[in-house]
Amino acid sequence: MNMRASLHSLLFAVICSLALSGLTGCSGKSDSPLFLESKRKGGEAEAPVGDVPGDILASQKAFSTVARKVTPCVVNISTVSRKKIVQPLFEANPLFEDFFGAPQYRRDKSLGSGFIISNDGYIVTNDHVVRDAETIQVKLSNDKVYDARIVGHDQKTDIAVIKIHASDLPTAVLGDSDKLDVGQWAIAIGNPFGLDRTMTVGVISATGRSNMGIETYENFIQTDASINPGNSGGPLLNVYGEVVGINTAIVAAGQGIGFAIPVNMAKPIFTQLIQKGSVSRGWMGVTIQPVTEELARSFGLRQATGALVNNILKGGPAEKAGMRQGDVITAFNGSEVKDPSHLQRLVAESGIGKPVRVTVFRDGKNVDLTMTLANAENAPKARPEPGDDDQQQGQADPLGLVTDDVEQGSGVMVVDVARGSAAADAGIRHGDVILSVNRKKISNSTEYQRIMQQAVRGSNVTLLVRRGDASIYFALRLR
Repeated sequence: MNMRASLHSLLFAVICSLALSGLTGCSGKSDSPLFLESKRKGGEAEAPVGDVPGDILASQKAFSTVARKVTPCVVNISTVSRKKIVQPLFEANPLFEDFFGAPQYRRDKSLGSGFIISNDGYIVTNDHVVRDAETIQVKLSNDKVYDARIVGHDQKTDIAVIKIHASDLPTAVLGDSDKLDVGQWAIAIGNPFGLDRTMTVGVISATGRSNMGIETYENFIQTDASINPGNSGGPLLNVYGEVVGINTAIVAAGQGIGFAIPVNMAKPIFTQLIQKGSVSRGWMGVTIQPVTEELARSFGLRQATGALVNNILKGGPAEKAGMRQGDVITAFNGSEVKDPSHLQRLVAESGIGKPVRVTVFRDGKNVDLTMTLANAENAPKARPEPGDDDQQQGQADPLGLVTDDVEQGSGVMVVDVARGSAAADAGIRHGDVILSVNRKKISNSTEYQRIMQQAVRGSNVTLLVRRGDASIYFALRLR
């Protein structure tokens, strides 16, 4: 037994010796470090890239400086709103409350961003961030939390101003968004998904984006700097740390497509909100439509730009200035008018009660008019379009229209539109009233039919149509 125990002890010693030798090497200890540490931190290893280009280091330093300087001006906004729970199948029934009791409400929480514009606590953000909020809390970069109140908001531009009771706050510096060029650096700072003080970097992808269907007045800066839920209301910055835009929207189906309101467009809005709590806009007293290629040719325009006046409202600034139906507005106060939305924005941003110069294209030449804009709040409200009645049947003209006289003796009414006709393709509807053909007023069906019989197949015909309270020009080709 003693000999067996001695053999076991010897075998155990050999195994331990081999294991120790495998772990520590022949000498019984390791000379290799567990990790390499850079000489830039006091270690012994060289950095993998020893010579970084100076422009990259300069850009990196510039971004870091912007973050350090501007982040204290950016705030986290959290709101709580009370929203009614809709029961779409039963709520319209007058007996709903008898069966189900009083309407039910839920409390919604949301997050957004903003930036401080005055050291006494005025903060700019998006209207949709604070809209319908019962309570608003603002957290600063030093983690202090304040209750805020809404000073004013403008849904048409999605801009709002809120106020906290504080003093000696860091304030943002506003830049010049009119000087932005595509390709310039764009820096967004905000609180996406509640992640405080997040900074993303990209470029200005485009400027002057409109007709996006996001707001009434649009002139967006497009950027690929990442903008996510919670970034709304935060600043878009240039490399100088100046605010050039207010981050507002994203394209949900795409990546790297975000939109910001230009700060030059926002400044007069939040200035009015601070001064009086609401926004007043200019009004010309016209209704307008886009100039299509067909309309441009029929009016003798070289290119399809500007805004076509299809109706003049009685007593409005445009009527007093001598503007006519069929004029194409090509310039406003020296700025070339691109399209109706551009003109709408130029008029809205102009001062009320101040004279403005408007250039129109009329009968092949430019005419300059001077008018004084009125307040849009006093503009008459358009009545809704009349509903469609049962269509009457008859012989269609070359445009595919069946018409009849109107009681007032001015124009002819469309009582039927042939399917697949030029009129149907152009969008003319039953119930429309044709006021003029090729800019010649018509009083009855006889005049209308005489003009149509003289028209040559393949030629263009321009119709002025009244639809409800609106007037619309259509350019059609006779087939």
